[in-house]
Amino acid sequence: MKKSIALATAAALLAAPAMAETVKIGVLLGFTGPIESLTPDMAAGAELAMAEASKSGKFIGGSMIEPVRGDSTCVDAAAATATAERLITSDKVVGIMGADCSGVTTAVLQNVATAKGVVMISPSATSPALSTIEDNGLFFRTSPSDARQGQVLAQILKEKGVTSAAISYTNNDYGKGLADSIQSNFEAVGGKVTITASHEDGKGDYGAEVGALAQAGGDVLIVAGYLDQGGKGIIQASLDAGAFDTFVLPDGMIGDSLPESIGADLNGSYGTLPAAQGNGVATFEKLAGEAGFKAGPYAPQSYDAAALMILAMQASGSTDSNTFKTKIMDVANAPGEKINPGELAKALEIIAAGGDVDYVGASDVELIGPGESAGSFQEVVVKNQKITPVRFW
Repeated sequence: MKKSIALATAAALLAAPAMAETVKIGVLLGFTGPIESLTPDMAAGAELAMAEASKSGKFIGGSMIEPVRGDSTCVDAAAATATAERLITSDKVVGIMGADCSGVTTAVLQNVATAKGVVMISPSATSPALSTIEDNGLFFRTSPSDARQGQVLAQILKEKGVTSAAISYTNNDYGKGLADSIQSNFEAVGGKVTITASHEDGKGDYGAEVGALAQAGGDVLIVAGYLDQGGKGIIQASLDAGAFDTFVLPDGMIGDSLPESIGADLNGSYGTLPAAQGNGVATFEKLAGEAGFKAGPYAPQSYDAAALMILAMQASGSTDSNTFKTKIMDVANAPGEKINPGELAKALEIIAAGGDVDYVGASDVELIGPGESAGSFQEVVVKNQKITPVRFW
């Protein structure tokens, strides 16, 4: 049962700054690297929530929120940890919206955030290993684990009559965890994985990798990679060699840039990404359009990650991570008044008055277990060189 926020609100009145302050929140995403086409909209989503709360004048003592961006690179753990260190020690952020890719998220959490006692809420780190990582209650995520994505993809493959598949995965925590989940679930429904092979991002030639995949064969090639570098390279090299003509695209491969780059040869390929249904989705799409960005992959989850952090601060009356971390599950779940995108002022007011909120947000937020999204997935297909929704799982 959710604890009443009334007591926390009373404490908030005592703890709130006498004068409005500027509260800094880090936005740690791969602005360069293999998902760089996705991160501008993700950052814009998070910053929209921050601006909304600031504009309301209802955030702790009338405080303003300032986003501070940092580049995770998605794949370079050393660079990501150095950036996180800078965000915390030099820029003085009180929490981090991020990181994005699972490997760098793990590195930042283990090497920086846990030691410094700083909350991280990732919109897109989906490795199953993050469900059990030691985090001192500081890590949350607004996307579901790839343990679930593997189940969904296996069912889609079975429905489509796919009996064999090759898997190429990016050589990091995300790729390996997702590949393992897909393989175990596909085999559980009677499918055969002919080969599971890693690839590196940033290479100019994937001929050797594709040669091994082609030799193993399969009805389809599952590419558990990133759309702007290695995953795209594997697909293009496969098409050039005539090795495969249908590709299965998990979440890291979903985005407008991939079909734009590959062209008509990608038509008919299909995949999945975390997505939600409900009023919040349409509302967020409208808000994003008005703000000048797309409600693309992980932009809704980024808005929600920032919103949860802000509401937890309000509920605890504190911007100290070790205090507000205890309120994140409370504001994310029932009971309480449901809060959609664009309603952060309302939520802040309810909390300040001692009431409870159930933040639904742009991605139908419900946090379970270790603080991760229960989530749902959307099946998509590439049609006329566009990512086209099919149904929800």
